[in-house]
Amino acid sequence: MDKKKIILAASGASGTVYAVKLARCLGGMDNIELHLIISDAALKVMELETDFKPEELTGNADFVYRQDNIAAPPASGSWRHAGMIICPCSMATLAAVAQGLGNNLIHRAADVCLKERKKLILVTRETPLNLIHIRNMETVTLAGATVMPASPGFYHAPKSIDDMAAHMAGRILEQLEIPHSLYRAWGEDSLR
Repeated sequence: MDKKKIILAASGASGTVYAVKLARCLGGMDNIELHLIISDAALKVMELETDFKPEELTGNADFVYRQDNIAAPPASGSWRHAGMIICPCSMATLAAVAQGLGNNLIHRAADVCLKERKKLILVTRETPLNLIHIRNMETVTLAGATVMPASPGFYHAPKSIDDMAAHMAGRILEQLEIPHSLYRAWGEDSLR
């Protein structure tokens, strides 16, 4: 069975908990090959804001790339994959993607997704938003990306931060048509 290749990139925004939840979930699936890109800023935010260690992301990935490795497979349009998630997506990363900058592997891989019409999901994490942020979100949406602000719902009655992260991770996976059992969907009495 061919594994579905998924790119998960973490940029330097608050919200490491979402990236870790996604990495754990995707890394635990037999049919997924997880390719991880971590920015230097993401590592710094992880250190400053959480008790997570980088291994909680890298240990779940099949392949890990540094942000400066522009020769990595995700930088090429000829490399086949099933989609990319940037989570969390900083406003600087959003701006780089919106403007087509390719100055690191995250930006280049996202640009490749857009030009090759691959699924690209940007899990933005900022509030409040200024007009530049909103216009950049509009630009990437018009180019084919899906913008998913890190806004967990509450209809699944979360009891913890982990429950809220699981809800957001599940919603992201649904955009890539990846089945999961991370939360109870609206109107369901039991987990999927």
